[in-house]
Amino acid sequence: MSWFNRGQSTVLGIDISTAAIKLLELSKTGNRYKVENYAVSPLPQDAVVDKNIANVDVIANSIQAAIKQSGTKTKDVCVAVAGSSVMTKIISMPASLTEDEMEEQILVEADQYVPYSLDEVNLDFEVQGVSDKSPEMVDVLLAASRQENVSDRVEVLEKAGLRAKIVDVEAFAMENAFALLADQLPEAESNQTIAIADIGATMSTLNVLHDYRTVYTREQGFGGKQLTEEIQRRYGLSYEEAGLAKKHGGLPDNYVADVLDPFKQAMVQQIARSLQFFVSSSANRSIDSIVLAGGCASISGMEKIVEQSLGIPAYVANPFINMALSSKVKPQSLSNDAPAMMIACGLALRSFD
Repeated sequence: MSWFNRGQSTVLGIDISTAAIKLLELSKTGNRYKVENYAVSPLPQDAVVDKNIANVDVIANSIQAAIKQSGTKTKDVCVAVAGSSVMTKIISMPASLTEDEMEEQILVEADQYVPYSLDEVNLDFEVQGVSDKSPEMVDVLLAASRQENVSDRVEVLEKAGLRAKIVDVEAFAMENAFALLADQLPEAESNQTIAIADIGATMSTLNVLHDYRTVYTREQGFGGKQLTEEIQRRYGLSYEEAGLAKKHGGLPDNYVADVLDPFKQAMVQQIARSLQFFVSSSANRSIDSIVLAGGCASISGMEKIVEQSLGIPAYVANPFINMALSSKVKPQSLSNDAPAMMIACGLALRSFD
């Protein structure tokens, strides 16, 4: 099993997040992608904790439910490990080396770069292109993750009757999916710096891309679960009832002013704080626009509030705008789920590498 596997048949993109399993299968004709199958299957609380798999059986059952719901027959899967559990480093190597020679050299030198014993890690590398420093050298991206991060995901998929064909990294999957959004953003020319604020159920991740490449990633504990818990507390509902009410409505009139608006403000502050960390760590490089992803990006009017508060153009991610849809896919459901499907989409795109 390789991380950056090249040239294979269709793979399902499966994003195992804290709140749900998100599954996506794409096909491609000419330059146009088509959504063949997709599903979102909710996970109970604490099945995934801090991006780590805590309950293999529960997650495997959810994956099987997503497979059934989607109708896919595909068994090969691309999954991702969280950025926080992966160490990446760009190293320079002579361009004259073959891939096998590079691999040998990386294994000899890896202990310089990797803070764990090499028996405990999964390693892979990908050549990024000619080095800026010298035309005789190439930049090579090295990625290493503790073996249990990878093996837990492989085990969950096997229990669900699937095969892990590729293990990717969430930040790279996001970068992959971003390429589909680029023509939707007036600012997305080369040399632009774009922030993707992915606000999920329990985690917020800021990915900053410059020239379509990830240059900065930061994870923080903040997400839609806080809103669900506040609804639960205030209106005396169970966690499940609160989640459904958040999605489908039916809450008292004071909900928007007393609960939703304060949460939106907290979300804006969270994004602003993450951006400040980036700006101060990158010699004050400015952000040209912000893309909102994750379940919380679906909150109505969120992009307007971010734009007004931060003074930066903001957009809601929808990687499917230019795609065809199979008859099995309901356009409205997909559109509602689109901002939360960015990682699944980046993983499914690995079918076409």
